[in-house]
Amino acid sequence: MGIVACLGPRASGVTLTAQGRGGGAPAGPPLSPRAAAPTDLTGNWVAVITEDWQWWMVTPNKGDYASVPLNPAGRKLADAWTPDQDGSCKAYGAPALLRHPGRLRISWEDERTLKIETDAGVQTRRLRFGATAPSAPRDLQGHSVAEWQLPQGAAPAGAAAPGPPSAARSGTLKAVTTNLQAGWLRKNGVPYSENAVLTEYFDRFTDGASEWFSVTTLVEDPANLTMPFVISSNFKKEADASRWTPLPCKL
Repeated sequence: MGIVACLGPRASGVTLTAQGRGGGAPAGPPLSPRAAAPTDLTGNWVAVITEDWQWWMVTPNKGDYASVPLNPAGRKLADAWTPDQDGSCKAYGAPALLRHPGRLRISWEDERTLKIETDAGVQTRRLRFGATAPSAPRDLQGHSVAEWQLPQGAAPAGAAAPGPPSAARSGTLKAVTTNLQAGWLRKNGVPYSENAVLTEYFDRFTDGASEWFSVTTLVEDPANLTMPFVISSNFKKEADASRWTPLPCKL
């Protein structure tokens, strides 16, 4: 029930693809996903962890998978973890990457690819708009297909002139990631399989003094979970990358 309540409003929004311009839009080539962006997620951001501190700021104890809906197979894998595996890159795959304390750098790699770099684990994700099925081998960050979603009734961003997003406009970035290597939802070996599907919703907002974005993360993995695992994480914008501190994970 909680999952339906969380995702229901998003499902009713207007999806904006690279081709969507609205019936009244002027003729001409469609705007790129970068030019049509209804919100700006680029810049330097720091994770602000105000919940689940005991699982994200430190490595949980072996067997601590509280709040994760593991099935028996998932619990068996989690119970096989040993402390000498702490720091493994398996904990820095896409399903858990944005839950680590640390910083992000978000930028447009090209007109159709939004790049997310992390100093925690030193990972790079690419959210590709209009992407097709993956052809590359599986890896920790998988293959992410992105799209813009607008509030119900909002004018398509493609109908506006190219340039920075208007302050009056807003929208959600949705990304669906597959083609993953198996990894961990927490640093103590709580597992997800290579067939897991990660769905994320990025929303930017302001508190009047600072800029923020939140990301709602949903991991579906019948191999290890009895139901989708849903969490949300918050990031605050920083002026520059002066506090960027790369800390590589262990292969």
